[in-house]
Amino acid sequence: MVFVPGVTPVPVSGKIISRADQDAAVEACTNLFAPGEKYVHAFERALADYFGVRDAVYVNSGSSANLLALAAFEFPKRSEVITCAVGFPTTVNPIIQCGLIPVFVDCDKTYNIDVDQIERAITPRTRAVMVAHGLGNPVNLDVLMDFCRTHRLAFIEDTCDAAGGTYDGRKVGTFGDVATLSFYPAHQMTTGDGGAILTDSNKLAKVIRSYRDWGRDCWCAPGHDNTCGRRFAGDYDHKYTYSRIGYHLPGSDVHAAVGVTQLSRLDEWTNKRRHNWQYLYDGLKGSQYVLPIQQPDSDPSWFGFAVMTRRRNELARYLDERKIGNRPLFGGNLLRQPAYARAVYRTVGDLPVANLIHENVLWVGCWPGLTDEMLQYVVEVMRDF
Repeated sequence: MVFVPGVTPVPVSGKIISRADQDAAVEACTNLFAPGEKYVHAFERALADYFGVRDAVYVNSGSSANLLALAAFEFPKRSEVITCAVGFPTTVNPIIQCGLIPVFVDCDKTYNIDVDQIERAITPRTRAVMVAHGLGNPVNLDVLMDFCRTHRLAFIEDTCDAAGGTYDGRKVGTFGDVATLSFYPAHQMTTGDGGAILTDSNKLAKVIRSYRDWGRDCWCAPGHDNTCGRRFAGDYDHKYTYSRIGYHLPGSDVHAAVGVTQLSRLDEWTNKRRHNWQYLYDGLKGSQYVLPIQQPDSDPSWFGFAVMTRRRNELARYLDERKIGNRPLFGGNLLRQPAYARAVYRTVGDLPVANLIHENVLWVGCWPGLTDEMLQYVVEVMRDF
């Protein structure tokens, strides 16, 4: 396709679908009503191998992954979970949905949680930290992991925007007690929709699957009976024994089949995201914008390229008029969103950086479908503004 500046849209995000992806989906559809979950199991194994973890649990979305990841710890009600004031709601919503209390900490210059403030968030009721790698930029994992070890806290690592990135040479998504992934079309790879939880804990993986599958106690796959050998060991059929108040949040075999083929290109797409991000950074150096700061010791899988300007809304309209996709930094300061007006929470300080982000930051795309020609157009338009 020929790119025509000002005519051809420059999307803020998108998906790349190959013939192999389409063929995988069609093949899965032909087995749609067969017993078992052939492609779900294959995708879970492929994810675990790619990230180097013991287990991966496939679910229907990244949002569900976050909910199940936190629910699996079964913390007492009104326990506190430290999180970041800026981000996408589904990093924070599970804390409230599980009957826990979010403790909001401000951001630093990377737009991630300010690790210098997290000690101030601790109380006797603190049980976990749940934060995301914002726009693919890893959080300061050295400080955060040391903090969690010192205080014996669980770490739920939201990697939904960051799959493929590394910190100190190690893949993000492998630091937390559990980590989550999203395969929504805007993310680094897609299954059409879907998500996953990664963990090295057999116990947590079993509890996650229980919550995913109605809260049942048995782990027999659909279409299989008595895999555990305990079907009639108790006073009720084990396959229909429920030990938790669960959900029904599985990912489909058709989506998982696409995930298997997409995963083989994740590293390629991650490198293209890095190239595109660097192109924008180099092109906008010396401009009036405050440019993003990469977390030291990391090699991000960038989700987007963020800039700060006090004329954010004017810039957004200017980009819209020139067909350049753009977004604010997700929900901004989430405590300024109406959904949280009646939530029970605590904050560490007045969140000045979160407010600055809420009012002044937007991001443009750096996904692999963008060409250098498109990126150069973005640079020129933003410099013209």
